[in-house]
Amino acid sequence: MLKPTENAELFQIDSLQRAAFGYFLEYADPVTGLIADTSLPGAPSSIAATGFGLSCYPIGVERGWISRREAVGRVLTTLRFLAESSQSRDQRASGYRGFYYHFLDMRTGARTWRSELSTIDTALLIAGCLTASAFFSREDEEEGEIRALAERLYARVDWRWALNRSDTLTMGWRPPGRFLKYRWRGYSEALLLYLLALGAPEHAIEPKHYTVFADGYDWIVVQGGAHLHAAPLFIHLFPQAWLDLRGLADRPMRERGTDYFENSRRAIGLQRDHARQNQGRFAGYGEHLWGLSACHAPRGRLRRKDGRWQRLRGYANRGAPFGPDDGTLVPWAAAACLPFCADASLSALSQMTASHPGLLKAGRFPGGFNPSLPGEGPEGWVDTRVVGLDQGLVVMMIENWRSGFVWKLTRSLPAIRRGLERAGFEGGWLATETL
Repeated sequence: MLKPTENAELFQIDSLQRAAFGYFLEYADPVTGLIADTSLPGAPSSIAATGFGLSCYPIGVERGWISRREAVGRVLTTLRFLAESSQSRDQRASGYRGFYYHFLDMRTGARTWRSELSTIDTALLIAGCLTASAFFSREDEEEGEIRALAERLYARVDWRWALNRSDTLTMGWRPPGRFLKYRWRGYSEALLLYLLALGAPEHAIEPKHYTVFADGYDWIVVQGGAHLHAAPLFIHLFPQAWLDLRGLADRPMRERGTDYFENSRRAIGLQRDHARQNQGRFAGYGEHLWGLSACHAPRGRLRRKDGRWQRLRGYANRGAPFGPDDGTLVPWAAAACLPFCADASLSALSQMTASHPGLLKAGRFPGGFNPSLPGEGPEGWVDTRVVGLDQGLVVMMIENWRSGFVWKLTRSLPAIRRGLERAGFEGGWLATETL
């Protein structure tokens, strides 16, 4: 039985998770099912946020926040639209070769903001489709259609085409026919992309491509041990919102006696150490106020509360160690890190909500804040937008901490097992569970 303080903590976590889940009810288009990138009026859909939404609907059913019938309707609306939307080289299409443009018009599904055909964002979308298909497993017409549509959407993604005749996946493509020059090589959120591309039922890439991806890893020494470096938190968190990597190791991890889950724990520790040391003398930094990741912020030289000038980076991948850091924090970090370091996350959430009460709007954390800058309260500058990706990460990671629910769903997917095994992963649930 939980102690009284634990009950209080769980109640607060439940409220935070439920409010974050509400984003996907409030910011989904009723006709297309697409999810808005942010809460700003007129924001387009982010296909990655839509993938998070598809993964969060099953959590809402499990928690009693939405009926199964309503969730089925929402998922079907989204999958039917995706399956029927335009796939061509036309600049106003929704996608091409099974991939989707990063940003789509909420009501029409047309490409917007001149965005790229995004390999990683398509992977996040497909992960959501597969998660929904794993949950809606009843033998009835509608849930059967969910599974069939998810399989169809996954099967038509041409992962091999995205290699563009080379050894690693490109980051994207722009019409009428130009691949982006950057590729996914080295540790990043593309870990999920490679595993889906390896496990795909059609157009799968080969294990050699994963080997080249992993050969680009940047290893550093932390407390005498090897650490796979990635400064922003989201890189560690995004793949593991879906993938249960506890005790699983590929060749690079086995050679160094660790795994991705433990590596993420060390990354969180490095962020906390960075905040404790606070070499930039930023307001509020400390053991219970940390969290550097990709987020928006002001741009240019601004005067801080303490009178010093600070160069703000606008949208940037902030991180630790080695930065960059301009005093801008992501308040959702503590909630998203619960499965890895629960004590540190709970203490951070408790202090943050007590000392910065203006952060929560309708119970949701904004995209970022900077307590070193002038503002209406101790929060300093606060982002006016709530970001769909952040809310999805909060919902999923809280649930993985509470019950491991999303991890259980994805462990049941043959494609996930196939992708992990083809990438050379061993141990963990791969060694103890059978499909």
